[in-house]
This record gives sequence, structure tokens and C-alpha cells, in this order.
Amino acid sequence: MKRLKKLKKVDIALLVVVLLFVVFGVVMVYSASYPNAYITFNDAGHYFHKQLIWAIISVIFLFGAMFIPYRVYGKFAPLFVLFTIITLVLVIVPGIGVTRNFSTRWISIGGFLFQPVEFAKMAMLIYFAYFYSRKEAYIANFKKGVIPPLIVLAFVFGLILVQPDLGSATLILFSCGMILFFTKIRLRHIFLLASMAVIVFVFFAIKSPYRLARITAFLDPFADAQGSGYQLVNSYISIHTGGLFGTGIGGSVQKLGYLPESHTDFIMAVISEETGLIGVAAVLGFYFFLFVKGIRIAARAQDEFGRLLAIGITFQIILQAFINLGAVLGMLPITGITLPFISYGGSSLVITMIAIGILLNISIYGRKKQES
Repeated sequence: MKRLKKLKKVDIALLVVVLLFVVFGVVMVYSASYPNAYITFNDAGHYFHKQLIWAIISVIFLFGAMFIPYRVYGKFAPLFVLFTIITLVLVIVPGIGVTRNFSTRWISIGGFLFQPVEFAKMAMLIYFAYFYSRKEAYIANFKKGVIPPLIVLAFVFGLILVQPDLGSATLILFSCGMILFFTKIRLRHIFLLASMAVIVFVFFAIKSPYRLARITAFLDPFADAQGSGYQLVNSYISIHTGGLFGTGIGGSVQKLGYLPESHTDFIMAVISEETGLIGVAAVLGFYFFLFVKGIRIAARAQDEFGRLLAIGITFQIILQAFINLGAVLGMLPITGITLPFISYGGSSLVITMIAIGILLNISIYGRKKQES
């Protein structure tokens, strides 16, 4: 009975739109991957079947998270951080971590690949929201009220860089930064931390030759169209070919071996080619809808922990989408960040859906607060 009462208070619009978007993502994964899957595995549905299984699992986790009181996560915040650190260390241990495309970011579990950095995204949001919600009285004290979580964040940031994965490390850094921004922290402290974050990002971006090559390609992809700029140039071709209405689902030419990572990092290019500007507008509309819903849920949250956690979840998903879309459009360097809800990848989809479940739970308690 209690669960039925909770279900009546769920933000049905957000729940339905997210579920429909996941279905759209599974369809687009199949459309973007079947040529490569057939050539590589002699099975056109290889990636589709895996993504479908992960989508079903993610929906189950979403409903599970939706009915668990969000305050429970705060109590386990230190354990989440500990688990994050342990798994991030295991990734870089020879024989345990799985290497692909010159990066070691995965752990193999029962034939499926688990990416610890995805869990780290959620764990750090919970930890930051929980810590700062309990330190409101000390937030003006930089040493006592601000620094402690930042030390943990710096350590996690370093472990992710070892993989190497500057994109995900930066995403976590800025998502946690948004939580801190919406506390009562002093402006001079914000300026100091933001400056340090930018310096750190620039330093690691130019330190590595391959990262520097990506930045160079982003600035002028046609200077080396057959080398470092190849992926972005073919993304441009996909977007241009799509026009207003696209070539139709399944009609992309670029996915036929021309556009690398067509079902992961650059799936939006395939969406643009097959559904045109209409499809692109629909995707952007979804993320805008999610952003508005997330901010409203945060504003109506029952307590400070719920407010900060809702802010962190909302901005992390939107920032991830922004980084991915910016790379596909050539507005930002290519970082390997996937598109939330749509790109192929089980770990990312499951954690993102858990985040939506938590957001929905915060909205349930927020409505209870309004009614009372």
C-alpha cells in the first residue's frame, strides 16, 4: 500500500519520457552498430542484444532506486567512496583491468564489462551532497567546511587520470563543483577553486601528446582530415547529409565503416544523419526537459541533502550531454564521453537510470512536503 501511495506521487511525466528515451536509445544503438557488429562478430544484433539486456536491467534498477528513500544513500556515502577507490585501483592492476583502445577502464564480470568510473560519478555526488548538507554551519570556514571532500575528489580524479580518462575525471570534477556552488560557500572561495580546476584541466590536457592532438584536431580537423581530424570530419559529413528530415532510421552511410565509434561517442552524428534536424531538436528538447524537471525537483526538495543531490544529478547528466554534443559538433575537444541514455554502454546506462530513480524519489518526498 505504501508503495502504491508513493507511486501516485511520482513525477509520471519525467518517468515516461525517460523510459521512451531509453527505448529510442536502444533502437539507435542497433541502427548505428549493425554493420560493424556483422563484420566483427558475424551477428548484426550483437551490440543491440547487449544494450537491450542492459536497458531492461537499468529499468529494474530505476524502479528500485525510486522506492528507496534517498536519505539512505547519505548514510552509506563513505562506503560508496571506499568502494569507488577500491574498484578504480583494481582497474589499473595488471590482469584485472581490461584494456581497449589504449585505455584501461573496465573490469570483466561474468562476460560483461563494468566501468568503475560510472559508479564513481554517482558515489561522488552522494558524498558531496551528504557532506555539505551537514556542514552548512561551517561552509564559510574553508579549511573545515570546504576542503575535506575536495581531498577525496583529488584522489579519485588522479586514479581516473591513470586509466587515462580525462573526460570522465573532468565531468566528475565539475559536477561536484556544481554541488559546492549551490551551497553557501563564499564567492572568493568559488573563484579560487574554479581557477584551480581550470589550471588542472589545461595542464593535463596539454601534458599528454594524444590529448594535445585531440585539441588540435578540434580546432582545425581539416588540417589532418585523414589522421587526427578523421572522426570529426566524418561527423560533419553525417550532420550535413541528414538535412532537415534525415535519411530515415537505418539509412546512415557514415556508419558503414567511415565514422569510428558510431554507436558510442558519436551516435549523435548517426542520429543527425538518419533523423535530421527534427531528430536533433527532439534530443535537445529531452535534455532541456530533464534539466527543467531536475531544477524544479531540487527547488522543492524536502531537505538540503535532497536539494544538493538533485542539483548534482541534474547537472552531471546535462554536462555529460553537453560535452558529448560539443565534441560531435566540433565545439569541444573529443573526450570519449558518451551520450546519456542513448550511447552503447551498460555501466553508464544503469548508473544514469539509478540517478533518475533517486531524482524521482526526491520528487516524491518534495511533493509530500508541499502537501503537508
